[in-house]
Amino acid sequence: MYILINIITIALAFLIHYELLYRMSLTIPKLPVPQRLKILFALFGALIAHVIEIWMFALVYYYMITHSGFGELVGNFTGTLLDCGYYSVTSYTSLGFGDIVPHGHIRFLTGFEALTGLMLITWTASFLFIEMQRFWSTKG
Repeated sequence: MYILINIITIALAFLIHYELLYRMSLTIPKLPVPQRLKILFALFGALIAHVIEIWMFALVYYYMITHSGFGELVGNFTGTLLDCGYYSVTSYTSLGFGDIVPHGHIRFLTGFEALTGLMLITWTASFLFIEMQRFWSTKG
C-alpha cells in the first residue's frame, strides 16, 4: 500500500508542476504588462507550484502518521499538519535539518520527496531561464 501511495504522490507532483508551468508558458506572453514584470509572474507562479506540491506531500505524511502501519516521524514533532508541512519543506528542498526523523515505511516517501523536489526545482530553474531569455530585455 505504501508503494502505491508513493507512486501516486510523486506522479501528482510531476503532473501539478507540468500543468502549472505549461499554463504559465501560455499565459505569460499574453499579459498586458511590461516584459520584465512577466518574469515576476513566472517566479511567483513557480513558487506557488512548489508550495502546492510541498503541502500535498505534507498531507500525505499526515495521512501516513495518523494511520497505522506506515511508520512515524519522531523528534521535534508534535503530529500536527503544520509540523508535517515543516518536515515536507525541509525534505522537498533537501535541507533536512534532522530535527525530525522518519521511521518505518514513511522513510521511502521522504527520500522520494527529496529526489522529486530536486528534479522539480531544476525544472523550474530551466523554465525561468527560458522565460528570462524570452522576456528579459532592457526595453521592458
